[in-house]
Amino acid sequence: MHYDEAKSEFILAWGTLGSAWGINKAMGQIHALLLVTEEPLTTEQIMEELKISRGNANMNIRGLIDWGIVHKVYMPGERKEYFTAGKDILELARQVSKERRRREIEPVKKVLEQIQEVNGGDKNEIAHFKKVTKDLSDFTNQVDGALDKFVRSDKNWFFQVLMRLMK
Repeated sequence: MHYDEAKSEFILAWGTLGSAWGINKAMGQIHALLLVTEEPLTTEQIMEELKISRGNANMNIRGLIDWGIVHKVYMPGERKEYFTAGKDILELARQVSKERRRREIEPVKKVLEQIQEVNGGDKNEIAHFKKVTKDLSDFTNQVDGALDKFVRSDKNWFFQVLMRLMK
């Protein structure tokens, strides 16, 4: 497969995969482009490569910066803004996990904690409700703990755990 074709396939696939981590297709494609490009790119270069509008590019670049997976780079003597993505895949996975934890798990934990104070109604229904939501809360706390360990881990710890799991 020719490089340009492989690059295009990767960008399309990463854009589709992005929706699984809670970002839109264009955001995923911009990230993929920055991930496989050695040099930082301008908004114009991103627009041209992906055939997207300036508004779409700007909005999604800002979103990727908010996620902490794309960074603005200042080039001496240049007035244009340049952008790059980190190339360390484990660090990328940690950052995505950290952000998903903040955006998804922490709000769910808060709601599950608040609704345990339920009262007023049929005692059996309340007991069942509390049991189910407590089980969900316990599970969510376990997932949160695992994500927290992963986010704070180093490469050696992660791969040691992975190897133990594979045995």
